[in-house]
Amino acid sequence: MMGNWTNFEFETPLFLWGLLILPFLIFWFYYSHKKSTASLTVTTVSGFKLKKSILAQLKPLLYVLKIVAIALLFIALARPRNVEVSKKTKSNKGIDIVMAIDVSGSMLAKDLKPNRLEALKEVAADFVEKRPNDRIGIVVYAGESFTQTPITSDKGIVARTISEIHYGQIEDGTAIGMGLGSAINRLKDSKAKSKVVILLTDGVNTAGFIDPRTATELAKELNIKVYTIGIGTNGMAPFPYAKDRAGNLVYRRQKVEIDEDLLRHIASETNGKYFRATNNLKLESIYEEINKLEKTKIEEFKYYNYQEEYRIYVIAALVLLLLEYVLRNTLFKSFI
Repeated sequence: MMGNWTNFEFETPLFLWGLLILPFLIFWFYYSHKKSTASLTVTTVSGFKLKKSILAQLKPLLYVLKIVAIALLFIALARPRNVEVSKKTKSNKGIDIVMAIDVSGSMLAKDLKPNRLEALKEVAADFVEKRPNDRIGIVVYAGESFTQTPITSDKGIVARTISEIHYGQIEDGTAIGMGLGSAINRLKDSKAKSKVVILLTDGVNTAGFIDPRTATELAKELNIKVYTIGIGTNGMAPFPYAKDRAGNLVYRRQKVEIDEDLLRHIASETNGKYFRATNNLKLESIYEEINKLEKTKIEEFKYYNYQEEYRIYVIAALVLLLLEYVLRNTLFKSFI
């Protein structure tokens, strides 16, 4: 009578309380049957040869049929049914994100492990994986800038792009204004309801022909929010400064310099936020916070398909009542 138990429910379960009267009905049937049974008192039964009829012994079956029929009717009133639920999700608040990544030589500094650039690539890839409903693009910059991947919803392409980022692919330097400008250029024609740039650098603006503050004003006009991240420890850090005869980088300790005032200004003017990543864990937590701040609104639609099961209970109850009526007026008629 019932389908999949996992999807089974009662629409009006209050009627199931009616099953509590069954014990009272059983008692009433038993009491009325005993009361209606004739009895004869004799001093001795030695002269009688008793032979109990099978039908007489089966007579309580009539009461059982009634009880079961009543129970089935209460279950039917509770409206048993199977429910199939299908889900469909819809994103109604798309977010377009461009990550502007500094790939200058200082990003090889080893204050983050194994170095700043590799630490960033790992965290950025994880960030992309957690944004399945957004479009993401990648801009890299050093002495100049270029778009490594246009804004796309294909996370496989974005992840592959991040993994291929390396030092030396463009002229060295730190052109923060150009990196921000390229990211803004990617977003200026976006139709998304929210447009975000995540700008990461580990230095000060030393190159490029675009002033970072000018780029900031443009982002502000286009309603593009900029989160800025300064990456690097406080104090001294091992920086690469030359290569040995084997071509391996040689490191020496020098002071970490990050233009935090500029990064704070960019974030403040565009309603973003400035972060400082001094180690791997801090960098991870920054991207986690940005992930929480820029939530894509997802609507979930559920479609319900109901398969009513009460009819089979009603039919079964009627069959039992009909059977009881037929038996009572045929086989058991002489015992009632």
